[in-house]
Amino acid sequence: MSQPPGKRAGKVLMIVAWAAALFLATRFFGQWEERERNPNTVVQSSRGDGYIEVRLLGNGQGHFVADGAINGQVVHFMLDTGATDVAIPEAMAADLNLARGSPVVLSTANGRTEGYRTRLDTLQLGDIRLQNVRALVVPGLDGQTVLLGMSALKQLEFTQRGGTMLLRQNLK
Repeated sequence: MSQPPGKRAGKVLMIVAWAAALFLATRFFGQWEERERNPNTVVQSSRGDGYIEVRLLGNGQGHFVADGAINGQVVHFMLDTGATDVAIPEAMAADLNLARGSPVVLSTANGRTEGYRTRLDTLQLGDIRLQNVRALVVPGLDGQTVLLGMSALKQLEFTQRGGTMLLRQNLK
């Protein structure tokens, strides 16, 4: 037995409404999850008399992560004051066409490994721009995250209060 046309249209509209609601909920929670992982996709910069400041918010795990650039190409940074140098995953270094310098033995959380030194022409975080930054290419460093270590951070003043880190580049 077939259903009246009005009842069939009502069922179709109900299915469409549920599908739209699920789609919107998925989009909302996906964006929320991304903001929790990286609340600094748009880095807040301000300029004063002789300095540039960048304010970063900590993510849900308490890490300071932000999108920036190496040699003009967008990368994802995680600030790591315990890292001596900027550390770049090997696959990403190849994508960035970084020059292979002298080999170096590295002590990582996964043990000892051999990486190599390199130099970054430019490293940018918000309006802060550093030049000729020492870095290491680390085989076995997983993912697409660059550890922003002290070879870059020592060129800045930085303070942390609560869930906020303030980075300042003095221009004078």
